[in-house]
Amino acid sequence: MEHRKIIIVGAGIAGLSAAIRLRSQGHQVHVYEANSYPGGKLTEFSAEGYRFDMGPSLFTLPKLIEELFELANKPIASYFKYRKKSTICHYFFDDGTTFSAPSDTEKFARSASKTFDVSEETMRNYLKNSQKKYEATASLFLEKSLHKLSTYLSKNMVKALLSIPYLNINSSLSEHNERVFKDPKLVQFYNRFATYNGSSPYQTPGIMSMIPHLEQSLGTYFPIGGMHKITECLYHLAKDLGVTFVFNTKVEEIETEGDRVLGIKTPEASIWADLVISNADVVPSYRKLLKKHKAPEKVLKQERSSSALIFYWGIKKQFQQLDLHNIFFSSDYKKEFDCIFEQKTISDDPTVYVNISSKEEANDAPEGCENWFTMINVPGNTGQNWDELIDRTRENVVRKLSKILGEDISKLITYESILDPKRIERKTQSHQGSLYGAASNSKFAAFLRHPNFSSSIENLYFCGGSVHPGGGIPLCLLSGKIVAEMISKNHS
Repeated sequence: MEHRKIIIVGAGIAGLSAAIRLRSQGHQVHVYEANSYPGGKLTEFSAEGYRFDMGPSLFTLPKLIEELFELANKPIASYFKYRKKSTICHYFFDDGTTFSAPSDTEKFARSASKTFDVSEETMRNYLKNSQKKYEATASLFLEKSLHKLSTYLSKNMVKALLSIPYLNINSSLSEHNERVFKDPKLVQFYNRFATYNGSSPYQTPGIMSMIPHLEQSLGTYFPIGGMHKITECLYHLAKDLGVTFVFNTKVEEIETEGDRVLGIKTPEASIWADLVISNADVVPSYRKLLKKHKAPEKVLKQERSSSALIFYWGIKKQFQQLDLHNIFFSSDYKKEFDCIFEQKTISDDPTVYVNISSKEEANDAPEGCENWFTMINVPGNTGQNWDELIDRTRENVVRKLSKILGEDISKLITYESILDPKRIERKTQSHQGSLYGAASNSKFAAFLRHPNFSSSIENLYFCGGSVHPGGGIPLCLLSGKIVAEMISKNHS
């Protein structure tokens, strides 16, 4: 293979994944990052004795991390450790029902049957079907480019086509769940998996019922030291392999000559490269970095995924009924998603997710205290009055949690920081502050995402949550893999 000089714009998780793979192939890899730190949304901060992971808080598919260390021929134990959770999440419903979800599938089926109006057999069958859908489609839709002819001539495509009758692509996730379960609480339980790609369960297709397989059958894990350790381990691995990082440097333009990449332009200089990979959100990639080129407007104007409003709270108490992951459901799920995607506002009774890493890492909070990452799904930033929305929503969240937990939460908050869609957009350049790029509120969404390469500019590639295969840690890692394999094939 001819070794090339490759520049990656952005040090997010996908950029780190691509950098490690490409450096392992022998290429010169240089990563330019506008911030002073790597990881994009997957970062951390500390204040007043509390440590908070700022972004993604769920860790699944550790094999994707392990694969990078195997490829680099480095011992993962020297960089990164994690443990499997025996309890996935604690759930709290508006009517007082609580459910602690065991990671063991048989225990989960028995526990769900006791809590909800459902048989153990129905629960087992749902999870088996979830696994069946995942295994039939993952190697095609998640691990390969959907914009290359070779993908459609593969055995995996034949397998996927044979699976179409049971993939539920012509009904919504909610419609699928309503056919399976008669208990509305269980429908709501499984509808929430639409939020894993920032979509609405009332619009995203039923094939998304494969997502529970990742959590239930393949397991959820906790990185020792917190989620930010994922960023740290990949960054240090990349550096040890010889990847060059340039921080605090904003890329102003991806320079081209005709239909071919030349390199990048920073405030200080123009820097030549054989290939350029944009790990920036695809919208600012075109609007800011490729202004001389015609943008794919249909792709860029797709509906964006939901964003997040996060309250980082230092709580001067420990709650025994809570664990690492906790969900407090809204009383009207349909209304909540209508508010997000139709009205572009926030429901007065949102579903609240509380992540408490101090349950796993005692040093993440002062003694006798907890660090609450308190998040709700919200619309992207389209010019709303966020100050007013945040104030109103904070009151609603505090009231909801106080009612369910039986204690006035407002009196327990000793520290607070807030992250909203405007700040997410500003800090990460994610268009509208969306967490997953385009929404998946269509059965064609996977095919409409921007590809991992440019069809009009030679040697220009894309990775990250705003392009194929999507957002979230596992898909961003796979995005870097798709790009690296594509480059290996195109430049061998």
